[in-house]
Amino acid sequence: MTVLGILHPGSMGAAVASQARHRGEVLWCSTGRSTASKERAQRYGLTPVHDVGEMTERADIIMSVCPPANALEVAATVAAHSFSGIYVDANAVAPATMASISATMLPAGATIVDGSIIGSPPSDVKTTRLYLSGPPEALTTVARLFTDSAVKVHLLSSDIGRASALKLSYSSYQKASRVLAAVAYALAADWGVEEELLHIAESRTTSYLSETAYVPKVAARAWRWAPEMREAASALAELSLPPDLVEATARVVEQWSEAKDRPMELHEALALLHSPQE
Repeated sequence: MTVLGILHPGSMGAAVASQARHRGEVLWCSTGRSTASKERAQRYGLTPVHDVGEMTERADIIMSVCPPANALEVAATVAAHSFSGIYVDANAVAPATMASISATMLPAGATIVDGSIIGSPPSDVKTTRLYLSGPPEALTTVARLFTDSAVKVHLLSSDIGRASALKLSYSSYQKASRVLAAVAYALAADWGVEEELLHIAESRTTSYLSETAYVPKVAARAWRWAPEMREAASALAELSLPPDLVEATARVVEQWSEAKDRPMELHEALALLHSPQE
């Protein structure tokens, strides 16, 4: 039976870790944690340990699921106890941050796995995707924890950073689009046309993220889109609404200035988004 340690059991971490309980014991550190964390851990059947030191002694695998700003600090805490098992960082961090986490853990002798969780917390009615990259043997060991569970594991290559890059590729669109939608509805609401905006939106059934063939068309039309975004930013500012995302959109589409009205392949359009090297 494999012993898994989870740092720390928030709503996502606790739910994911609980899916491994049929494969062995799941540990969590109770010292210094909130009442809500303790109640959550008890509800999911996690076993408390006094501190990280005890966890590193007992766990075969430690998984970090915490706010991204704390990911490196959590890794350093585990490394300080010379943990030599498998360390899975499943946080929404940049590949460069993941490289720093790896560099922090390796001197202790740990095997590093880069992970990313996409979806809602797993439950009886919801599944969650866990993407993993790193040493193949370690990936197989971690994946085995979630066999026949609501956590669906997808193995990538051995390159540390690939899982993190996938997470941020998805979340940068998903979360920014949610915020931009809120700003758009705020503008519509101030002019009393929010119902009409909702009607327009409901006529669409797919995500822009799935329409990659449309990207070159966006590039070709960017010369018209940038001024439109500038006007939208002005309309927002007039109502004391935040124009930042729309202004940023204008700056991005201006990267496509040389693509005016010309056909191109997807890879060409994407290449133009890279800032020129100075």
